[in-house]
Amino acid sequence: MRVFRSLDEVPPDFGPSALTIGNFDGVHAGHRGILRRVREVAVERGLKASALTFNPHPSKIVAPARTPRLMSSPEQRCALMREEGIEQVFIMPFDRQVAHLTPEQFVEQVLVRKLDVRAMVLGHDFRFGYKHSGNVRVLEELGRKYGFTTEEVKAVTVRGVLVSSTALRQLVESGKIAQAARLLQRPYALEGEVVPGRGVGSRQTVPTLNLAPETEVLPATGVYVTRTRDLENKRVWPSVTNVGYRPTFDDNREISIETFLLESLVGDAPHRIRVEFLWRVRNERQLPDAQALKQQILRDAALAQAYFRRTQKWTCRPASPEPVDARRNVP
Repeated sequence: MRVFRSLDEVPPDFGPSALTIGNFDGVHAGHRGILRRVREVAVERGLKASALTFNPHPSKIVAPARTPRLMSSPEQRCALMREEGIEQVFIMPFDRQVAHLTPEQFVEQVLVRKLDVRAMVLGHDFRFGYKHSGNVRVLEELGRKYGFTTEEVKAVTVRGVLVSSTALRQLVESGKIAQAARLLQRPYALEGEVVPGRGVGSRQTVPTLNLAPETEVLPATGVYVTRTRDLENKRVWPSVTNVGYRPTFDDNREISIETFLLESLVGDAPHRIRVEFLWRVRNERQLPDAQALKQQILRDAALAQAYFRRTQKWTCRPASPEPVDARRNVP
C-alpha cells in the first residue's frame, strides 16, 4: 500500500483513481462495505482503489469541544483498509485553510487536480466543504462538471443497530465487547508499546505486560479475556487483561492496561503488542491484599481457558501461578 501525508507527497501517478473519503475511525462494518465497493469499482473500470482520510479529525479544528475520542490511529486505519483491497491512502492534513474550502474548491483542487478521481464511493452521511455545505448530491453535480461518477453506499445495520463510530465508542466504553465486535467484524483491539510497570505483579501476584495504548477509546474498567499479538515477531498468546486503576494497591490514579499471558513466553518480552478484547469476565474490584489478588487472577485465567476451549479459538495450557521465564517480567 502507498501512503501519502501531504499534497506535495501525492505523485502524478496517483490516478486515475476510484476514491472514498471519510474519517473511518475504527474501520467498522459500514466502512468495510464502502471500501469493498471502492475495490470493486476500481477493478471494473481499471482504476486505483484509493481512500482519503484526515489527520487530525476535522472537528478538532472546527469544533474542538465536540471532538470524539478516537478508536484508531491513521496507521491502524491504513492497515485495516489494506485488508479490504485499498491500494493507496492519502492522509490529508486538516487545518483551517482546508476547513474553509468550498465544496467546489475541494473537488477541483484536491480530488480532480491532485488525485485524478474518476469514481467516488461514499457513505450515506457524507459531508464536505466549508461548514459541511457539501453532500452526496452536491458531489454528483460536481462530478458531472469535472468528469467523475458518484455512488452512495447505504448504511449498514447489525441486529437492528445502525453501525457507526459513535455507536461503537458507546459499546466499547460500556464494556460491551461482544456487541462491538459484531459492528466491527473483528474484536476491538488496542495497540501500543509495552512499558515498564511498578514491578508489583512480578514480585507479588503474576507477571504482566503493561500496554501504553495509542488510541483514546478504552473498554470499561474490568477484566477481559483477550488475545495478545506481538506486532514485531508475529507471536500470539491467549491472555487475560485488566483495564483499571489497581484498587487493591491504591497507588495509581492513572488507568492501566495489564495483560497476563496464559501460555509461557519463549524468548524476549515483546516491545509492541495488540490486545484484542474477546469477552468481559467481571468488574474491577478491590481485594484485601496481593495474595487475594493473585488467586483472583488465576480464577480469571481459568475462566479464560474455559472460554477458549468452548469457542475453540485457542488450545490453552494451564496457567502457571509463577513466571515460567524471568524475561517475561516487565520491571
